[in-house]
Amino acid sequence: GSPPQALVDDTEDVSLDFGSEEELALRKAKIRHPLATFFHLFFRVSAIITYLFCDWFSNSFVACFVTILLLLSFDFWSVKNVTGRLLVGLHWWNQIDEDGKSHWVFEARRVPTRAASTEAEARIFWLGLIICPVIWTVFFFSTLFSLKLKWLALVIAGISLQAANLYGYIYCKLGGHKSTSRATSGFFVTADVPKRQARRTAEDHTEERGKTGTR
Repeated sequence: GSPPQALVDDTEDVSLDFGSEEELALRKAKIRHPLATFFHLFFRVSAIITYLFCDWFSNSFVACFVTILLLLSFDFWSVKNVTGRLLVGLHWWNQIDEDGKSHWVFEARRVPTRAASTEAEARIFWLGLIICPVIWTVFFFSTLFSLKLKWLALVIAGISLQAANLYGYIYCKLGGHKSTSRATSGFFVTADVPKRQARRTAEDHTEERGKTGTR
C-alpha cells in the first residue's frame, strides 16, 4: 500500500506553470522585431560610415555635412520614439511647464506581453546606444588634434544627439523601477512626479483661498 501513497504524494508536489515556460521561451527568442532592430542600428552606423568615408564618394563638404546630419536626426527620432518602445519597452521625453521649468517624463512597460522584447533585442539596443556615442567622442578628439575644425560642429552635433538618447534612456530605466508602483495604467506606466507635486501644491493653495474667502 505504501508505493501508491508515495506516488500520490509525488504528484501532489508537482506544479506545472505553462505560462511561465511560454514567457521564458518568448524572452529567449532571438529577434521578434527585426525591422525595429535593423533601424535602431542602421541610421547611427550609416552616419559613422558616411563620416569616415564621405571623401571617397563626394568632394562636397556641404553634401557630406547635410547627409550625416540627416542620418543623425533620423536616428535620434527613431530611437527616441520607436525602437525604445519596441526593443526595451521604454520611452522618454522632456517637457517645459507653464513656469518654464523642465520635467522629465518617462514610460515603462509594466507587465510582459506577447509583444515584449527579447533578451537579444535588449542587448542590441543598449550596446548600440552606448557604443556609438563613444565612437563620436573619439571622432571629437581626433578632429580636434588633427585641426579639422570644419568637422567639429558636426561631431559635436553627433555627440549631443546620441548622448541625449543615452542619458534619457538611462534616466528612464533607473527612474521607471522606482515609480512603477504608483502607476494606474495597465500596459504602460507614465511617471511625472514633479508635475504631480505641482498640481497638489496648486490644489492646496486653492483650498486655502476657498477657506479664507468663506471666513
